[in-house]
Amino acid sequence: MGCDEPLTLLRERGQREVFCGLTSIVWLHRRMPDAFFLVVGSRTCAHLIQSAAGVMIFAEPRFGTAILGERDLAGLADANEELDRVVMQLLERRPEIRTLFLVGSCPSEVIKLDLDNAAQRLSQRYLPRVRVVSYSGSGIETTFTQGEDNALTALVPLLPSSSDESLLVVGTMADQVEDQLYRLFNQLGLPRVQILPPRRSTDLPSVGANTRILLSQPYLSATTRALQARGAQLIGAPYPLGVKGTTAWIQAAAAAFGLDASLVQPHLEAAQQRGGKAVARYREQLQGKSVFLLPDSQLEIPLARFLHQECGMVLQEVGTPYLDRLLMKAELDQLPANTTLSEGQHVDRQLERVRSARPDLVVCGLGLANPLEAEGMATKWSIELVFSPIQGYEQAGDLAELFARPLARRQRLHL
Repeated sequence: MGCDEPLTLLRERGQREVFCGLTSIVWLHRRMPDAFFLVVGSRTCAHLIQSAAGVMIFAEPRFGTAILGERDLAGLADANEELDRVVMQLLERRPEIRTLFLVGSCPSEVIKLDLDNAAQRLSQRYLPRVRVVSYSGSGIETTFTQGEDNALTALVPLLPSSSDESLLVVGTMADQVEDQLYRLFNQLGLPRVQILPPRRSTDLPSVGANTRILLSQPYLSATTRALQARGAQLIGAPYPLGVKGTTAWIQAAAAAFGLDASLVQPHLEAAQQRGGKAVARYREQLQGKSVFLLPDSQLEIPLARFLHQECGMVLQEVGTPYLDRLLMKAELDQLPANTTLSEGQHVDRQLERVRSARPDLVVCGLGLANPLEAEGMATKWSIELVFSPIQGYEQAGDLAELFARPLARRQRLHL
């Protein structure tokens, strides 16, 4: 049973434990091989990205950091001149770059470095070979998935206009997941299907009044509203997590173009059966187990729906950094009526509730996982759910396994 308004909604304000938006570069730079992400920040920013990406020292990654030194931070050096010099050296060394993202950080925002103007200035210098775009990856007021939201929002003004009917799937997915879902859309005969972000940064999709937006990720609030301002229409749907979520997602897209559900279902049955069998392998381990989701990635509400609806888990509390009711309505409608939902974070209070509830599984950030494990609780790193291919039918079993694995590990440790 679902409801428009969960029975309990806690609004938390206090100490937060999240990665900053720079972390999103880890999946964005893999998505667009002809793009480069230049963080304008400190050595701490550089170490974070290098650690999160796990890039070997011999690799040639598509991201880097323009280090703001003490002279920059103290205003003794012209940071814009230094940035121009670094960009020139980078583009000389990496001629394959077609889009350069200047990524703001906490240090660059503290010294009020205007990266928007810098991007415009550098674009004028390097177009048509290279387009320069800026966005904020600062962690001062954001959670880490908002880095992608900011990056895609920065691309929206660059999208060409079109009045053609099209479906625009928005949000980064693994290439193999996207290919699987793209084939299903083609089988249904939907109008032109476009993707944002594209695999080539220069192949930007078009947008207009006949564009319908289908979100594959739930944390794209700013991007959605920027696309709506260009005339695009949002398709309300759950997110493609699990068999039921993926089915509802595809059915919503088909309905938006006038396709009846009875015509769509035959194309989905084989994939539904495969996904259902894969999830069933782990349902016995998860059925009846309690789960507490702490706010971290903004994936928490769709994950909670999947864990309850398809795996039979008991939701003790579902936390999310931000609650966008426009983007989450279809998910909230499917949560149990007694769900306790929390928005925002107050780490100490939330940990008190976790310790009081003693759930079988806690989904949380890296910084909280080890202390909770030491207290005898099984945990799942929420960031792993962002880095892993989890959308679609073929990944439904893998998604369930991600939650079953820590429970199995905890059971083995206590044998």
